[in-house]
Amino acid sequence: MSVVVVGAGIAGLACARVLVDAGIDVRVLERTPVVGGRLATRRYDGRPADVGAAYFTVSDPEFDAVVRAWRAAGLAREWTDTLVALENDALANRSREPRPGPMRWAAPGGLRSLAEHLAEGLTVKLQHAVTAVEPGPLVDGVPVDAVVLAMPGPQALDVLDPCLRTARAAVDGQNWVPSFAVTLRYPERAWPDFHGAFVNGHDVLTTVFDDGDRRGDGAPVLVAHTTAAYTATRLGAHDQVIADVEDAVEQVLGLPTRPVTAYAQEWPHARPETPSEAPFHLDEDNVGVCGDAWGPSRVQTAWLSGTALGRALASRLG
Repeated sequence: MSVVVVGAGIAGLACARVLVDAGIDVRVLERTPVVGGRLATRRYDGRPADVGAAYFTVSDPEFDAVVRAWRAAGLAREWTDTLVALENDALANRSREPRPGPMRWAAPGGLRSLAEHLAEGLTVKLQHAVTAVEPGPLVDGVPVDAVVLAMPGPQALDVLDPCLRTARAAVDGQNWVPSFAVTLRYPERAWPDFHGAFVNGHDVLTTVFDDGDRRGDGAPVLVAHTTAAYTATRLGAHDQVIADVEDAVEQVLGLPTRPVTAYAQEWPHARPETPSEAPFHLDEDNVGVCGDAWGPSRVQTAWLSGTALGRALASRLG
């Protein structure tokens, strides 16, 4: 039995891990040079910054066991259970509304290190873009027993053959919103203490996170995320986005200095707006789809979705 998993984000890697543990031959194909998907960490000026998911939360017992293992290995740490909500310049005026919630977890080495841990021992081929999944199933013309698409619905539609109507119908209703993650490195920490902030009612910003606090090294680095409406009209315009975000963060936080360097990471499919009620898709063609669109948009959802699909496939193929 052989399975191809397309996409080396946390959902695809979790699915592959279950299948390999069940004794099934699995290849993971990833179009980018690294694993992780939106568990994305980029190194800027020699220091890593999280430029995809900002953190993760835990409520499921099985995922909790995985997270505890990550913590024991020094890969993950409890970060904060309280962020703040800002109305434009609220933080600059030292007026902020605490938003207590679940414990947010972070990764000292960046969230991508968690995906790298999941990928250990798996057969992963990087920089391998799949162009067609056809009945059979066939992956770029090669027959397999099953194929898993661990990716946003619009990307799955790009590769699914029109004859695979059930799989296409499962992802066709997904609506994803875009965002930029802009990393800003300052000469010093010149903002009031805060872990991260939801910026309400702003034309440009949705959130701003203190990456030095999140990582635990105290570096003067912020990562800001942009609204879907702002992003949709500026895809590809990285220089303009950086300038707009620099101005917006300066206004919101009341900063006295400009960043030394700034970088923009574009996410055309940053977050699903229409989560599915099912945990995954698996049809009679042995085509499966999983990811964080199959439930509330969270890292935990992606892991649960991939794990559940892996178990369903292992049961069917075994």
